[in-house]
Amino acid sequence: AYRQEKDGSTYGGFYSQEQIKEVVSYAKERGVAVVPEIELPGHSLAALAAYPQYSCTGGPFEVETDWGVFKEIYCAGNEQTFTFIKNILDEVIELFPAEYIHIGGDEVPKYRWERCSKCKKRMMEESLEDVHELQSYFIQRIETYLSRKGKKLIGWDEILEGEIASGVTVQSWRGMKGAAKAAKSGHDAIVSPTSHAYFDYDLDAIDLRKVYYFDPIPEGLTKEEEKHILGGECNMWSEYAPQDMVDSKVFPRLLAMSEVLWTAPEQKDYASFYNRVQDHYSR
Repeated sequence: AYRQEKDGSTYGGFYSQEQIKEVVSYAKERGVAVVPEIELPGHSLAALAAYPQYSCTGGPFEVETDWGVFKEIYCAGNEQTFTFIKNILDEVIELFPAEYIHIGGDEVPKYRWERCSKCKKRMMEESLEDVHELQSYFIQRIETYLSRKGKKLIGWDEILEGEIASGVTVQSWRGMKGAAKAAKSGHDAIVSPTSHAYFDYDLDAIDLRKVYYFDPIPEGLTKEEEKHILGGECNMWSEYAPQDMVDSKVFPRLLAMSEVLWTAPEQKDYASFYNRVQDHYSR
């Protein structure tokens, strides 16, 4: 749970099961369900550094110390990979009673899969035409497992690049197209585009007014399709962000997003909202 940074310092940490239970309980008392995100098959280099046998090459790997998209991903041709992930999910399901589990599914380079004999064998056995279908196969196996456990799967909008089960919820971050596509195909969707909902972005990119004028319903949907838009999410990716920075980025923009998601568009009034926000600063 720790790594060495470029400057030689140690960075990291972890929650014990008891601490997780405390967080979940604290949230539940306030009407909040905590949804964990266990990223797969990409964004998994930290796990592969510890368990290289579930990669395509066998490693060894170093844990990355910076942002990015990396070509080391879980091997889809190795049956033990799925056993490993299912064991993780079993522990996660035990700790988080919410109905949803987020599995990521975003930013998955296919470089290793294209060159892996085990992945090629899997594609041949399952009659998969390309590595994009292999990712669909990977996600579908996890969805089937979660469904059996009574959980619903959420994935980022990249999961729409292949076939997904009817009960899967899509989270749209690359604009609104993913949410629109999901709703039109009968899938529930959560809207969190980088244009309005990424609160780790600076205020010169997304200010309070911009958040307030966000419309979470994609254009061109029928009334029936609109029902698939569950709501939105404001994202605060917090690595390297000390708590005071998190607070200053989340507030007061969180108040604007709350009003966006819980107020009919015709009832919104930015001047009124701005005046009301002033009362919050003392808190």
